Amino acid sequence: MSRSIPPSYKTKNWPAYKEAIKQRGSLTIWFDPELVWVPLPNGKRGRQPQYSDAAIQTCPTMKVLFGMALGQTTGFVE
Repeated sequence: MSRSIPPSYKTKNWPAYKEAIKQRGSLTIWFDPELVWVPLPNGKRGRQPQYSDAAIQTCPTMKVLFGMALGQTTGFVE
């Protein structure tokens, strides 16, 4: 009795593949309304931060909590 060899799939369209990974599943999470997602200007020269420290800590927490890959976490947060 011989084993059948599973087919080998090669990704040829990486942007579409990454977008498909982001779109897997959907979940709504309610955050505290006082959570600041965009930080206030800090008054220093140069580019201002785009996300607050709370937002930056939330993303890796979701990644670990749900066991997602980085691309899935990105889509989840978006």
